[in-house]
Parts: sequence; C-alpha cells; structure tokens
Amino acid sequence: MMFDSNYDLKDESETLRFAESMSSHLHPGMNLYLKGELGAGKTTFVRGLLRGLGYQDKVKSPTYTLVESYSFLKFTIYHFDLYRFKSDHEWDDAGFREYFNETSICLIEWPEKAGGLLPEPDISIELSHESFGRHLHLIGFTPIGSECLKTII
Repeated sequence: MMFDSNYDLKDESETLRFAESMSSHLHPGMNLYLKGELGAGKTTFVRGLLRGLGYQDKVKSPTYTLVESYSFLKFTIYHFDLYRFKSDHEWDDAGFREYFNETSICLIEWPEKAGGLLPEPDISIELSHESFGRHLHLIGFTPIGSECLKTII
C-alpha cells in the first residue's frame, strides 16, 4: 500500500509551509527518512515540521551531535543527521535503537549511512535542487505513512 507523490517548491518559504502543513498529520511511532544532497533542504524541512507543531526556538542540524531531541506533550521528536556517522558501534554505544519507539517520531537525515540499522521508514522525503527551486518526492511505505501523505494533498 505504497503512496507516492511529487511537489515543486519554488523557495525555502514554500518548503517550510509544506512541512508545517504535514506536521499535524504525524503520529507517535513514525519514522521519516530525509534524503537529498547537501543543501537540498532536509534541515529546512525538519524546521518546518517542528514549527508546525509549535516549536519556536532555533532548529540546528545535528551534524556533529548526530541527534537533537524536541519534547512535545504527546511525543518526542528525534532529529538524526547521520552524514558523519562512522560505524555500527557508534549506533549501539549511543543507544540510538531505544529512540525508535511508540512515543517518538524519528526524522533521519542521510539514512543510507546507517545501512540496515534503521527500522523501515513510514515516509521517505527526498528533496532535490531544480532550476525552479526544489523538487519534493514523498513515498509512504506503511499504511500509516501513506495515510499521512494522502491527507496533506
């Protein structure tokens, strides 16, 4: 039951608005993969999701810390940036496996760097640079991910 959709976003503000509109359809226990080259807008997308949930403080990329957490009333969002991820031991030593549970939403930039350590995504978000701005490709891999994407169209 895979759901696939594409959007063209002309600038950063459209990326933020799209992510904000998507935020209200997320549910605890979901895992979202964020893919794209450096500077494609992955962290901007995360910033939009968080703003849509009411978070107003600065959102920084966890490039060096690997993960940043954001606590909300009903769940915690963990924002991973695995660009500098080195080994499976790093994953286990940090206890990251425990972050993937029914009371959290995990947003993972550069998921391909973790190989088979990550659980299946509910949604894959791929951003790419285009002459007009950014292209956004969304795929819902699970029933809950597909349902989320259908509601934001």
